[in-house]
Amino acid sequence: MLTDRCFVVLHEVRLRGLAEMHEDDEVRALLDAGLLARARGALRVTPTGRDAHSAWARVAPGSETERTARRVYERFLDLNRELIRICHDWQVLPGDVPNDHRDRRYDWSVIDRLRGLDDRARPAVRRLARAVERFERYPPRLRDAVDRVEDGDHAWLTSPRIDSYHTVWMQLHEDLLLALGLDRASEPG
Repeated sequence: MLTDRCFVVLHEVRLRGLAEMHEDDEVRALLDAGLLARARGALRVTPTGRDAHSAWARVAPGSETERTARRVYERFLDLNRELIRICHDWQVLPGDVPNDHRDRRYDWSVIDRLRGLDDRARPAVRRLARAVERFERYPPRLRDAVDRVEDGDHAWLTSPRIDSYHTVWMQLHEDLLLALGLDRASEPG
């Protein structure tokens, strides 16, 4: 029988796509159950694992938790459009010129917008975290990324190689969809 910790590990791999992890008891149990497989030196979720994970991640349909998740998700969609613009503006200056980050005034204007977005997203995610524990991890991870960008490490806004703000935000997005039993194809344009 798989433990809650096994599903937490499965969840982490699902959100990352491929994950390098130390092979502990949970990873071995998931491999033995056919929910995880090795791929290119990392772990990936199998189709059977995807189904098991989706059932685990879905909040109870018709519940107050689902209503809370739905409200957070609707708020998230508005903020998501804003984050897409922030990420674009971080990477590209007006006139479609790549941002070399030499214009500190421009960069700080983008960072200020990111901080404002994070401040507005935090209460909604915390509200959901009171009902669904796994959402507790997002606000501190997002705040850590903002702090690192403010400290001058430019990669922490958009790099896919680390837990940048964009990377963690995309994981939050996917987690909200999973909680509601939705997929990206069902999202409004």
